Amino acid sequence: MALQIHDTLAGKKRPFETVEPGKVRMYVCGVTPYARCHLGHARCYVAWDVIYRYLCYSGYAVTYVRNFTDVDDKIIKRANERGVEALALANEFIDTFYEDMDALGIARPQHEPRVSTTIPGIIALVEKLVGKELAYAVDGDVYYAVERFTGYGKLSKRSLEDMQAGARVEVDARKRHPMDFALWKSAKPGEPSWDSPWGKGRPGWHIECSAMSMEHLGETFDLHGGGRDLVFPHHENEIAQSEGATEQPYARYWSHNGFINIDAQKMSKSLGNVFDVADVLKRYEPQVLRYFLITGSNYRDPINFSDTMLDEAAARVAYYYETLRKAEAFLAEDLPAFEGPLPGIALIETLEPRFREAMDDDFSTVRAIVPVIEGFKLLNELIATRKAKKRAAAQAAARKLMAALRLVDQVLNVFGERPEAYLERHRAKAAARNDIDMAWVEARIADRVAARVGRDWAQADAIRDELLGRGVVLMDHADGTDWTIDDAMGLEKAPE
Repeated sequence: MALQIHDTLAGKKRPFETVEPGKVRMYVCGVTPYARCHLGHARCYVAWDVIYRYLCYSGYAVTYVRNFTDVDDKIIKRANERGVEALALANEFIDTFYEDMDALGIARPQHEPRVSTTIPGIIALVEKLVGKELAYAVDGDVYYAVERFTGYGKLSKRSLEDMQAGARVEVDARKRHPMDFALWKSAKPGEPSWDSPWGKGRPGWHIECSAMSMEHLGETFDLHGGGRDLVFPHHENEIAQSEGATEQPYARYWSHNGFINIDAQKMSKSLGNVFDVADVLKRYEPQVLRYFLITGSNYRDPINFSDTMLDEAAARVAYYYETLRKAEAFLAEDLPAFEGPLPGIALIETLEPRFREAMDDDFSTVRAIVPVIEGFKLLNELIATRKAKKRAAAQAAARKLMAALRLVDQVLNVFGERPEAYLERHRAKAAARNDIDMAWVEARIADRVAARVGRDWAQADAIRDELLGRGVVLMDHADGTDWTIDDAMGLEKAPE
């Protein structure tokens, strides 16, 4: 099946056909950097990272642009509260944005323009709109005249009459229509400003993305993404500005990721249920949060966040890494080369095609993860093969299966780290979450080893039971005893 993408403008899935065959020009609205990134940001940018990676995986040459809105009312307000320059505050939180997104394995786009460095292009675009009588200047401010653009409302499926009836906009007698929006704002004390034909001032919110996207991607590009909350007014206004200026289609496809809910409630600062990414990553490994966001729902749907769901994701990711740790040891065994039918070959050969089929259906990660889960289950079965005559065949199958899993992880970017390093960090965070002293665990394991050496099996079993009662699971093997936290790794309980 050819790639199908849900297009908000069309209101349905459509075959993905780009302006230039084999090339994708993609723009995603970035952050306003005035605070640390929260889970909503992680939800958005993990979703678009997977989409970007899948487009590259599918053979497209992708030009990816994501902006920083580093000139904004929220930044100015926060900077004035702190007594610092607005751009300095923005730079501080751009740095923390990178810390959070890099930790989550999110690839950096090729272009990351900022409002503060795109002022000439923004002014030129506003001048063009004024020249076409789609915008008008009043007392140093410039407004877009929504009634002059016949397609206004086509993305959000709203009429101007409905918008006006339900509008919560400040009354401004200078506007020709209540829904007219600012393209340029006249300078005010305590705000950054730039020279313009209308006097000193700064850009309005919406004009920036039109200027930045067209500077790097042209008048018409392929895919515009962002959160569902941006459909109106931001993306609606982008269309009006861009298509009004160029008289060309702006973006061929509009796609929007769903919201994140906290314990079934929409995440909202007014409800006090906004969690910073950095705080979550103190308790869970980044791969856990990434995996949860990828598999908890498809990108367009809302996703419910809770500690229980993160624990389940942590169990699954640790299960993957523990399986990979055992698989690497298995593949290192010196077994004879095998030629012949491989066990599990049907699943192995269909894993990547099934993954691709699901992703081609509007990037359905919920379906795409199913063959991955089945692949890890098969990998465990192959590792557990005991009969000497079958073990070489199992090893050959495991090697082929590992290659397929590594291939799809180019998109997921979840289980590519060295297993030992991941599992060590994971265990430490799991112990901290469960208030378990790792030094105490190691001491009790040493006591158990001593008991076993002394053939005091009753004492050894008692220590095992004591540890299990605290949630510590022991794993004996030829080189000694390893351990984990049952609700964190959950190998026995990991869903099949």
